[in-house]
Amino acid sequence: MQYYESALCVHSRLFGGMDDTLTALESRGLAWGIVTNKIARFTDPLVRALNLHQRAACVVSGDTTPHTKPHPAPLEFALRACRSQASAAIYVGDDRRDVDAGRAAGMRTVIAEYGYLGEAPELDGWGADYRIAAPADLLAWLGD
Repeated sequence: MQYYESALCVHSRLFGGMDDTLTALESRGLAWGIVTNKIARFTDPLVRALNLHQRAACVVSGDTTPHTKPHPAPLEFALRACRSQASAAIYVGDDRRDVDAGRAAGMRTVIAEYGYLGEAPELDGWGADYRIAAPADLLAWLGD
């Protein structure tokens, strides 16, 4: 954990196209946030290093609530922090636990095919509402 912490922000960067996608969401007046199972000790410095801390409507870490994903509690916390209703929210994730948590929280879910994807992904069986191959694909799905 000490090595991970010391190298946390050395090679970390946003996925290609992510900054433009976030800027487009912001220009549409759409709030976005971060929900991760990574504990705050690691999340907070990484979010700051990526200059997302002032842009994100919320940052929910794995130790923000008593439960981690796939439990819906972290997403429910994020919804309250963003003053949003689950029916109006979308959760984008790259692991089955993200889809499970989003659906349990009553949100629409999107699989980020460019992300982690866990072990032996069988994406069709995850039950997501949509899949994207790149961050900008989310904007196309949302429409103009």
